[in-house]
Amino acid sequence: MDKGTFFKSHWENIYSTKNEEAYSWFQAYPRTSIDLIESFGLPKTIRIVDIGGGDSRLVDVLLQLGYTDITVLDISAAAIAKARNRLGERAAAVRWIVCDVNEFAPAAGEYDLWHDRAAFHFLTEEQQIDHYAEVAARAIRSGAHFILGTFSPDGPEKCSGLEIRRYSQSAMKACFSSYFRCLGCRADVHVTPSETRQHFLFCCFQRK
Repeated sequence: MDKGTFFKSHWENIYSTKNEEAYSWFQAYPRTSIDLIESFGLPKTIRIVDIGGGDSRLVDVLLQLGYTDITVLDISAAAIAKARNRLGERAAAVRWIVCDVNEFAPAAGEYDLWHDRAAFHFLTEEQQIDHYAEVAARAIRSGAHFILGTFSPDGPEKCSGLEIRRYSQSAMKACFSSYFRCLGCRADVHVTPSETRQHFLFCCFQRK
């Protein structure tokens, strides 16, 4: 089984066998992500893509806030199905994509805001990381925004049984410096449903 097939099988199994409250990454309200998105003061018509959104509640909150052009991408069809079922009729207002981000082929400048909380850090090989940066740079129009949240150097070394890559501010900036300028970073502590504290780093970038 190649790595791509393994990852898809892994996440399909997770989302098919567990309830959302059992996910270590579950947030009833994604406060940090929403605060950062709202901090840009952008119109509600911006084109947003949530990478690795799965059945995250971010899309629910964005819809409640009045955002009208939202795409959710995830490798797991089961995750997307859960989110769609939860949203009911509101799901029709969202574009859903079942795809590995490394195989995502957006049109140039297709999005005004790219959001990724805890998907990027599963990419552990340099080739994957470089390709992700290239895909994001293609997808985001010049001057538009990119929000990335990963485990920080004090965060876990694994998530859902998989190895991850932790990032400092300097390391994260270096990954994207060819295409983006960093607007700032902030530390964040996520408390899991089992009350474990996980240290995150969120950085905001702007496409050059």
